Amino acid sequence: MHVGQVMTSDPARCEPTTNLQQVAKLMQDCDCGLIPVTEASDSTQLLGVVTDRDIVVRMVAAGRNPMEATAADCMSQPVTTVTRDTPIEDAIQLMESHQVRRLAVVDDRDHLVGIVAQADIALKADDQRAAEVVREVSRPDH
Repeated sequence: MHVGQVMTSDPARCEPTTNLQQVAKLMQDCDCGLIPVTEASDSTQLLGVVTDRDIVVRMVAAGRNPMEATAADCMSQPVTTVTRDTPIEDAIQLMESHQVRRLAVVDDRDHLVGIVAQADIALKADDQRAAEVVREVSRPDH
């Protein structure tokens, strides 16, 4: 099985200048915890990602006002990526080693084509492997 078989295609995205309130609203509307950041609204050139954790840790916990910040102010980069053809097992290993719950899926030019989440894999992988990826990504000692 490959990433392309389980990923979410054409995910919501924002620009570096998008304010964080709009980013959070996208997360709410799309029921997701990660918004990719691309060069422009008509571009899929991936620059970074903003996660719900990025907003909390890099802005709120740091005492910065998220209402006055943009995606560029707290996005994670570089982004751990895979391609549509990446075997699920390789994606799981990347999630475990980087302790991330989601990976950006890019084409051969590093343009965003989708997102593969831990939940996507859990729905398709065998129960034991799904439980393992959840456990490994969540380990505090990595």
